[in-house]
Amino acid sequence: MQNQQNQNSNQIANPQTGQLPKVKTPEMNDRDFINDGLSTCKYLTDSLNIAVREASHEQLHSEMLQILIETHQSSRQLYNLMFKNGWYKLEAEEQQKIDQAYQQFSNYSSQFPY
Repeated sequence: MQNQQNQNSNQIANPQTGQLPKVKTPEMNDRDFINDGLSTCKYLTDSLNIAVREASHEQLHSEMLQILIETHQSSRQLYNLMFKNGWYKLEAEEQQKIDQAYQQFSNYSSQFPY
């Protein structure tokens, strides 16, 4: 999958593919359905993470953990599909800011007790 960076900004995105309507109507299109699925998966993984962490029964914990893993995988597949079709854009960060954040959090590791 090749990423293309727009000349006008620091966005990383693929060109849009597929036939989206020129004017947004109340009807849902492919992008709307996939975006809705991705939003639902994000909500489910947040909720399932809490449920898995707090499950007191071992079998229930195992089953819910498997559902959580599968939901994360579904989220990733939907994200990849949206990015591939140019429906999900990312912002590129300046290397200096990345280096600064890395340095900041690297210094925290010296504070760990182990």
